[in-house]
Amino acid sequence: MVPAMKIDGGIGFDRTGIATAARAAEEIGYDGVWSAETGHDPFLPLAIAADATERLELATGIAVAFARNPMNLAILANDLHELSGGRFILGLGSQIKPHITKRYSMPWSHPAPRMRELILAIRAIWASWATGEKLAFRGEFYTHTLMTPFFSPGPNAFGNPKILLAAVGELMTEVAGEVGDGLLAHGFTTERYLREVSIPALERGAAKAGKTRADLVVSYPGFVVTGATDEDVEAATKAVKAQIAFYGSTPAYRPVLELHGWGDLHPELNTLSKRGEWAAMGELIDDEMLEAFAVVCPLEEVPARITERFGDLVDRFSFYAPYKVSADQWRALLAGFPRD
Repeated sequence: MVPAMKIDGGIGFDRTGIATAARAAEEIGYDGVWSAETGHDPFLPLAIAADATERLELATGIAVAFARNPMNLAILANDLHELSGGRFILGLGSQIKPHITKRYSMPWSHPAPRMRELILAIRAIWASWATGEKLAFRGEFYTHTLMTPFFSPGPNAFGNPKILLAAVGELMTEVAGEVGDGLLAHGFTTERYLREVSIPALERGAAKAGKTRADLVVSYPGFVVTGATDEDVEAATKAVKAQIAFYGSTPAYRPVLELHGWGDLHPELNTLSKRGEWAAMGELIDDEMLEAFAVVCPLEEVPARITERFGDLVDRFSFYAPYKVSADQWRALLAGFPRD
């Protein structure tokens, strides 16, 4: 039997077009949309999308966890889950230390243990609202011991949203399996890294909580090099190579390169990134690396190739970058994926 995957898209922050984009994503056949935290808040577009759609799942991909606290996140996620009729997914990520300390002016320490505790605190807050029991969460990083009836929204009619955690390293991936509802794999992840590193770490974390892989969701934003014309394919190739090089320059992602024997490329990419030589970085990504990180194929073969490589690995797949493809072509492409 061919495995089924949910196929997701993205939603941006165009103040005049969020509702239109959400309706279009639903109409064209996506199962969900992800809202990223870059130059804008990731939650606000989803509030608009919730009112504009009926079945589309709505997720943050990602919201920066350590820029907030468990109470902030518990309230936001609970409200969006209610507004959307139970269609919200809370996707969290840690970001890296310089952004947390220098951009957000927030504390940084032991990211995997802190993230584990943050998620447990969110769940404790939700439980307090659902049951009316005293909030009494005391941890090393977070303490929540006050919840009066005036500030409690009470039980959510749709239950709690799923919490998916972004991770590359094994420790954070184990946290995703133990206290989360699944993993948001990074785009800078190969099929081999998923099979040999990510999924085993996720399963180890799940085992700590008496769960199995079947209890969890794995979402993967994969690089795909395709297009309707040769020029489009060439542009996609250049763009994906540049993105691979950018991520390859980041120390936290070096283990992915090392698994493939490409670890020596990291310091070269890192040095070029500090000089701002972005074009030169992309030129260092050869076709072998491109094939490892991306599905490279004609447009009509995209569903089959993605299913072949990732169908037994991931539950949700999203396309990392947009392509110059008409709405009808994209609708046909999405229809080519096996669905439940």
